[in-house]
Amino acid sequence: MNLQQMVGQVSLMFQGASRVGGDLNMVEKFSIAELSALRNELLQNGLDSWQAAELFHVFLSGRGYGVSSNAAIDAAARVEESGCSIDVLQRELEGLAMVM
Repeated sequence: MNLQQMVGQVSLMFQGASRVGGDLNMVEKFSIAELSALRNELLQNGLDSWQAAELFHVFLSGRGYGVSSNAAIDAAARVEESGCSIDVLQRELEGLAMVM
């Protein structure tokens, strides 16, 4: 599967996911189901940092957030270093998500 096909598949998978939110002052918390699905995509497809950054972009932009490409690449490297920890993935996504 090439990157474009994978991005399309992941985009479809996340479209139906519920979003957890609330007060505008609260930090976005993504559900365990969303994070687990994203983590599985990262682990199963052996993505490099560039591809993982693109996946983060798709994940966040699908929820209405902007994403810095350079920051996404850095975040992908940190997630990879953590062994794709759910906690690190959550923290990195929170840090990447830019309100538009």
